Amino acid sequence: MVLYPAVTGGRSVSRRAALGLGLAGLVAGRAAAGERPPQFETLRHQFTEVAPRRVVPPLRLLRPDGRPADLVAPPGKVLLVNFWATWCPACVTELPMLERLQETAGAELQIAAISVDRDGRAKVPRYLRDLGIRRLPVYLDPDGRIAHSDTENRNGAAFALYGMPITYVVDRTGRIAGYMSGAADWTSEAGRGLIAYFLRA
Repeated sequence: MVLYPAVTGGRSVSRRAALGLGLAGLVAGRAAAGERPPQFETLRHQFTEVAPRRVVPPLRLLRPDGRPADLVAPPGKVLLVNFWATWCPACVTELPMLERLQETAGAELQIAAISVDRDGRAKVPRYLRDLGIRRLPVYLDPDGRIAHSDTENRNGAAFALYGMPITYVVDRTGRIAGYMSGAADWTSEAGRGLIAYFLRA
């Protein structure tokens, strides 16, 4: 099962997406050549660009109920890939913000929240219920095949865990553009501004 099927169409951002992100004038804008992403930071962390940008390969994940699911970077869309765990205090803060973003963002933005809990099937469903997470797409990576914290990256994972939580931005070409460590308010003006930059880039 493909979570984000390929879509066709132009690269412009729809009016609905612009309004959903609360960014008037987003449609008309385009990132100028060489323009850097706008600043997005917390007290402890800031958005960090990745160079060179690597294409995200199709990823095999599990749903909280144990069913397999394939994550494919959606062409022409921006994808936020968030890694979290039930034992992470900051994740309690960030997951509901990602849920709110999911509810208000347009179709050009997709989110995948991936638990790295070893026993995720036992813990994640109840954890999500307790937090009131209902619409956010949540998946499991219990074996560290998608994200790694070991310096050798023995499984050849596509993402590195530099902190917990950590959110990667995958641009409209399916490449990893950068990451934000720690809990961050992606619904804030700065967070939405960063997303808008990648939507129009």
